[in-house]
Amino acid sequence: MIPATGRDGRDELRDAQEQGRICGLAVRGQRDLQASAAAHPELFPADPFDTMLFANISLAIAFGAPWCTAEQLRAANRTVLWGFALDWLIDHRAGSREEVDGLVARCLAVAADEPAAPDDHLGAYLTGLQRELATAPAFAAHRALWRDRLHATVRAMAREWEWKAAWRSAGREALPGLDAYLDNADNHACTIVNVAHWLYTGDEATLSRLDELVAVSDQVQRALRLVNDLGTYERDLRWGDLNALLLVDDRARVEQRLAELVRTCREMLVPLRAACPREADYLARQIGFSSGFYELADFWGMS
Repeated sequence: MIPATGRDGRDELRDAQEQGRICGLAVRGQRDLQASAAAHPELFPADPFDTMLFANISLAIAFGAPWCTAEQLRAANRTVLWGFALDWLIDHRAGSREEVDGLVARCLAVAADEPAAPDDHLGAYLTGLQRELATAPAFAAHRALWRDRLHATVRAMAREWEWKAAWRSAGREALPGLDAYLDNADNHACTIVNVAHWLYTGDEATLSRLDELVAVSDQVQRALRLVNDLGTYERDLRWGDLNALLLVDDRARVEQRLAELVRTCREMLVPLRAACPREADYLARQIGFSSGFYELADFWGMS
């Protein structure tokens, strides 16, 4: 007979069942992402958009909101994939400021409900994403918030491209300080994913506190930027990407800043737990998942 609880009093069967359900959500999310990518092969080439990336995205989203259905997580998963596509095009495919400006302009045009050009694969994908979001009544009511966060995301990615270009031409002296770098954390595309998730699935209590949730999300986004950088420094060096560890002379400073951000997030979540406890858990779980994940892996794989 299998005991109901382990030696420490935990219900091991229930824990394993919950973890299994999360993995099941992730599998279904991965299938949807693979289908989305297959419908846009010009935007999502197999290298680097491989099955590992799709699995990593869907795992992160499933662990963040395990109480949701696979259908409820669709918008968040697809928004993450859009962010990866934009990041790849700006960071690794754009060869000039004009190309970066063109990508930004096309995204902003689609956000303003202009049709994507026939050869604009990124715009076509974003159009489909917004069409999916619009199936939720809250999207129309909060469309301005979506546009604002989309603008912030694309412009933050463009700003990082500028920093990298200056770095290549003028050396490390051209890099921003850690504060400016963290102020540009929308390039990590965390808050826009959270906004998509809340507009797609949020109940009345969630939607009435979007301003507060977004404020915490921005701090979570900064924390995740540093979690990512601490875990991907070697890969970032190989790829020529910016990393917080390039901006300071001591890794401990980045670790200390991360601890401060996590503490701030915890404090900001306290008043939200009474009104929308699941969304408070959702934000906390994002930090917890990424902190564990980056100890062993990377969203882009191990290349």
